[in-house]
Amino acid sequence: MAESNSQEVEVTPVEEVYAKRKKIYPRQVTGIFASLRFTGVMVLLGLYYFGPFLQWDGRQAILFDLPARKFYIFDWIFWPQDFIYLAALLIIAAIALFLVTALAGRVWCGYACPQTVWTEAFLWIERKVEGTRAKQMKLDKAGWDWTKFRLKITKHFLWLAFSLFTGFVFVGWFTPILELSARTWSFDLGAWEAFWIFFYGFATYGNAGWMREQVCMYMCPYARFQSAMFDKNTLVISYDEERGEPRGSRKKGTDFKADGKGACVDCSLCVQVCPTGIDIRDGLQYQCIGCAACVDVCNDVMDKMGYDRNLVSYTTENALHGKKESFFRPRVTIYIVLLAVITTALLTSIAQRVPLGLDIIRDRNSLYRETDEGMIENVYTLKVMNMDLDSHRYSLAVGGIEGLRIARANKAIMVDSGAVLHYPIRIQVDPEKLKTASTELIFYLNAIDDDSLSVEEDGRFLGPVYK
Repeated sequence: MAESNSQEVEVTPVEEVYAKRKKIYPRQVTGIFASLRFTGVMVLLGLYYFGPFLQWDGRQAILFDLPARKFYIFDWIFWPQDFIYLAALLIIAAIALFLVTALAGRVWCGYACPQTVWTEAFLWIERKVEGTRAKQMKLDKAGWDWTKFRLKITKHFLWLAFSLFTGFVFVGWFTPILELSARTWSFDLGAWEAFWIFFYGFATYGNAGWMREQVCMYMCPYARFQSAMFDKNTLVISYDEERGEPRGSRKKGTDFKADGKGACVDCSLCVQVCPTGIDIRDGLQYQCIGCAACVDVCNDVMDKMGYDRNLVSYTTENALHGKKESFFRPRVTIYIVLLAVITTALLTSIAQRVPLGLDIIRDRNSLYRETDEGMIENVYTLKVMNMDLDSHRYSLAVGGIEGLRIARANKAIMVDSGAVLHYPIRIQVDPEKLKTASTELIFYLNAIDDDSLSVEEDGRFLGPVYK
């Protein structure tokens, strides 16, 4: 029988490239910044969930009706032709975000970002069902029994119900929500409406319920480039290392300075309340969303110990090192000027906006033609866009050449609300009146029943020049 040779093989430990996520259990905190965050969450959620139900003049006050290509905002109605306003609004939002970031760091992330707002709502549901941070950790470590099963099922049922309602309201911004409600109860939803309700609901459930801080840390691009807008005068959450170190536990009332310690009692509460699980004492990190939960809890500890507040605080690098701070620095000034100019231009343009459009399209099949009467004729197609809420009758006039005439008996143009009418006309001119081969025309379009609806557009009349 053959003998087998066995050799011991040394196994080298393999370092994992991707570390499995460890669930973060943010501790509930109270304080001025927690109150501000709660207020912001309630206001923003209120605007989101109740906004579509607001009625205005017999219709939904704010409705982005994509199938009809109408966008209602109270008394204003916008059309695809008004896309320039959306572009300007997005530019204003971007500049405003840059300005806020340059001044106050990531306060947008900590107080107003949708990911933060909905995560706070999901955390509130989780605490109501499973209890405090300690109870949640104990429940997750425990084996499965009826109590754990009941609590987990209840939590996820509430999360899913809240998520689906979120998806329903999302669709309600684009479909009249009262009609959507009626069709939902009668199970008469369209395919796209049902898709977006479940898709947006699933996204809310996944992002706010499961992924949470991972969205901020790994998916959000803002976390990666926001440091480019920081300077030494930007407000950030900072730990006063000079005052706090060396950290260490102690009894209340003892002279910690005599023991060679700093003001930090090393309680780790600042880590426990952090929604992204970082230790602010390690310095500014891109994972910090600027929510100031660590500021509230640290101030509470300082109050109990009888120490000065703001060991962890909103501050600037210059202030932390005793240097002079400056509010109006070049980048801030540029942001403010740009924001003021673009916002003023946008509001002025909207205020002066006439809900009537006119495009002049020449017949390109022939430059011109001569009629039996010896007149020179050009053919045009007028594209009339009624962007008002009501239908209107319009009168057309053309000027620019002496003695021209419009070869069409009916010059009154009827256009329904939101409609685009293609209106062909023929303009005839005595050739003796033509001084050049191309002459400028001016088309005037006026609403017969509303003097405020009036536009004019330039065109060209082509013809021969007799010398």
